[in-house]
Amino acid sequence: MSGARHLYVHLPFCSSRCGYCDFVTVVGHDEAHGGYVDALLRELELEAGLLDSALENGVLESVYLGGGTPTRTEPAALARLLRALPQAAEVTVEANPETVTPELAGLLAACGVDRVSLGAQTFSPRLLRTLDRVAQPDDVRAAFDHLRAAGIANISLDLIYGIPGQEPSDLERDLAEALALGPEHISAYELEAKPGTRFTHVHGAELERQAESMESYFERAVATLTAAGYRWYETANFCRDASADAGGRDLRARHNLGYWLARDYLGLGVGAVSTIESRRWRNAPSLARYVAALARGQRPPREVEELSAEVRATERVMLGLRLDEPLELAGIEQVLDPAEVERLSEHGLVERQQTCLRLTPRGRFLGGGVTARLLA
Repeated sequence: MSGARHLYVHLPFCSSRCGYCDFVTVVGHDEAHGGYVDALLRELELEAGLLDSALENGVLESVYLGGGTPTRTEPAALARLLRALPQAAEVTVEANPETVTPELAGLLAACGVDRVSLGAQTFSPRLLRTLDRVAQPDDVRAAFDHLRAAGIANISLDLIYGIPGQEPSDLERDLAEALALGPEHISAYELEAKPGTRFTHVHGAELERQAESMESYFERAVATLTAAGYRWYETANFCRDASADAGGRDLRARHNLGYWLARDYLGLGVGAVSTIESRRWRNAPSLARYVAALARGQRPPREVEELSAEVRATERVMLGLRLDEPLELAGIEQVLDPAEVERLSEHGLVERQQTCLRLTPRGRFLGGGVTARLLA
């Protein structure tokens, strides 16, 4: 491979900041949207040589617009960005439900977006208030309908469990509501509230109580979604099985698969991360510094990390074992502890096949703890 086949573009603008969020976001600054898109396109021009030049017709495997709230970007600026980005086999845009109007859905479809990740989080108004979310359950349903009407045939819903005040019955209702919409993909994430944030200060005691329930929530989500015919293909991600899809499509998120398979990717935008061969860099999280540098024709300020072969092999194991398919060990076996591989295999947590390794269903429920033991 001669370059990255996956492109991430960060659009940081939000109407408000959710208390649990630790992504690079910017509240307000509506007047800055056009200038920010200018900066993104300048950065793309500067870094275009890092994209795989050997691809047939220059079509990438994936383009992903994340945030922030990409669909809050001023429509003309968003359309200009989408039309200027390289073509890709999968183009995903993250969306908050309250931003999705019929016009916005039509814009996305007209600009080549074929997959939308819709941040539902929960269908409980009470829990949405806890999360500082603006959208209500009816907004999620309306957004879903608008996207379908515009011809978006691949929709993912995000759910969160472990929310302060959430009970098992709340999660059951969330899963039932999500399944009733019939999305192609569902992501069910454990709430991660960073220490020291306003959210942990307000909800600290309840978060500790919820921590004791996380395992049962996780198991409930897996059982419910797999019983409904979804493939549990990654720790927190589920998709309709290809055999159940009318077009026989592989509905796994191609962009995220690039991360889990440790592929190279280029990130554009404030706070965006890139990993190319033996280097990883992160653009500084300052909007003003990002835009100013690119206005001068310079790359934005960055933190750069050199990645050793051992680090990349370790990441390959940690990420690859999140998937339901076997991990090829060629070139990375040196970071595994053979004795632990044997022991965990005997305990039914790992399956070893000649040149491959994967976690058993039981091992996947224990996830990172098993993987940590496997590493030398």
